Amino acid sequence: MKEFLHILRRFVPPYKKYLALNIFFNLLSAVLTLFSFALIIPILEMLFKVNEVSYYFMPWDSASLKEVAVNNFYYYISVAIDQWGQTTALIMLSVALVVMTFFKTATAYLSSYFVIPIRSGILRDIRNLMYRKIVALPISFFTNERKGDVMARMSGDVTEIENSIMSSLDMLFKNPILIISCLAMMIAISWQLTLFVLVLLPIAGYVMGKIGKKLKRVSIEGQTQWGVLLATIEETLGGLRIIKAFNAEKKMTSRFDAENQQFTGIFNRMNRRYSLAHPMSEFLGTATIAIVLSFGGALILSGSGDITASQFIYYMVIFYSIINPAKDLSKAVYSIQKGLASMERVDKILKADNPIKDPDCPVELPRDNYSIAYRNVTFRYSTEPVVNNVSIEIPFGSTVAIVGQSGSGKSTLADLLPRFYDVESGSITINGIDIRNLAVKQLRSLMGNVNQEAILFNDSFYNNITFGVEHATLQQVEEAARIANAYDFIMATEQGFDTNIGDRGCRLSGGQRQRISIARAILKNPPILILDEATSALDTESERLVQEALNRLMANRTTLVIAHRLSTIMNADLICVMHEGRIVEQGTHSQLIAKDGYYKHLVDMQKF
Repeated sequence: MKEFLHILRRFVPPYKKYLALNIFFNLLSAVLTLFSFALIIPILEMLFKVNEVSYYFMPWDSASLKEVAVNNFYYYISVAIDQWGQTTALIMLSVALVVMTFFKTATAYLSSYFVIPIRSGILRDIRNLMYRKIVALPISFFTNERKGDVMARMSGDVTEIENSIMSSLDMLFKNPILIISCLAMMIAISWQLTLFVLVLLPIAGYVMGKIGKKLKRVSIEGQTQWGVLLATIEETLGGLRIIKAFNAEKKMTSRFDAENQQFTGIFNRMNRRYSLAHPMSEFLGTATIAIVLSFGGALILSGSGDITASQFIYYMVIFYSIINPAKDLSKAVYSIQKGLASMERVDKILKADNPIKDPDCPVELPRDNYSIAYRNVTFRYSTEPVVNNVSIEIPFGSTVAIVGQSGSGKSTLADLLPRFYDVESGSITINGIDIRNLAVKQLRSLMGNVNQEAILFNDSFYNNITFGVEHATLQQVEEAARIANAYDFIMATEQGFDTNIGDRGCRLSGGQRQRISIARAILKNPPILILDEATSALDTESERLVQEALNRLMANRTTLVIAHRLSTIMNADLICVMHEGRIVEQGTHSQLIAKDGYYKHLVDMQKF
């Protein structure tokens, strides 16, 4: 239970007010439960006439509180019998029992009423924390994780926490209070019998605990396999075109069937163990009642106990009232074990370390003349360096192009500039200041990115172009769309800039998606541009128009261009040729042609 208490310490503090009200009404409900059951004793004694003792009023300070309270209670009942008769007194006691039961159930409802905001609030907080962490974590985290598994933790695991831990909160706050209150009353009635009960209960608890631990292990396996299933579904939806093109439906179906069968086996084991909770708790509870009934009956029959027959009946009523809360508590423990397994998986995201951090004292950059320098930069994803001891100077207002074969490290070099990853050794500076000394938000606000793969959202043209840009006017958006050669096809749609473009822009062609992403970068109007194959998806005419627009946009800006299509970077101030993570040549287009090396070879391969 330490893990569960740790979860409460993490998430409950904002809801202390609701927790206090819940505990208050639970205590009130427990007290009313005990006193409503206490009315059963005089009712039974009056019905069966087992008590012929005469009672006299005792001053409240004349003996122990318990003795005085019991005596005076019976005194007032005897007065009522003398004045109105046994039948009327019995009716009065029955009405009092109903009234007390009403207040008991009302307070029980209020305790549940105030625990609901705690449950829903904690779940909302967990979802918010997870989403914020997912957004904050570096890209490197998700290169090692399956997207489907992350989605499973965000959806399935959070739902499991809701269904197990949060649904058990009311039982966990209410039942221990009721059990402790009943045990206190049982001790007051007969400490001998209660001592015997307290020896039996831990044995039952130990048996339930052993099964609960096994359930937690199986729950972790189940949630992990659910993540595998979601990952397969996500990959299938993303690659449906390729699956159909290569007639791989049978292969993917077989793969999914095997994973689904494995999940079903784990699910069966988990739910069989979970289903064992109720029958086992019922069996242990019944066995315990039978043992207590035999032991208590023996005490009464032998005359060696400190309890009367009517008190023993009341004792058994209280003890039986513990059984159901104890069952619910055991079921809650089972549910919590399942939920803790999901919480472990959620915590792998919530507690994941983010190496891309703001410095303690961020340095402020001046607002213009941004020059960039890569100095002996090395970076690796695993063992072999992807970027190896690279140095580049990008003066303010100049355009530097990086070219080379696929896998040579071009895009990685560009990703290091906005700190999507941090360099392993060396440094990247802007105006001589190491980018690790800048606030991440300030650093990225300086840059506009156009990637090889146009990343768009299931939203309107307008919201995609203004993404990350606040207070943009429609006129500014239209102008950005015109520069990117996107205005005409946007206005040809039914609702113009308000038209939804579908999931990842699926209603657009590749060239149209790219032009929308270029319009987004144009609207941001950043001092530093990163163009990673920005025109690769455009037809020849659109490429020419967009390239002209980009040339105008790049004026008086510091620009880093990644290009395969060499015709787009012929006018760059500096061209760096990368090969296997190193810069092997650099210079202008004419200088590199004259060297007759790597660059000349690339140019020749692109000629007809």
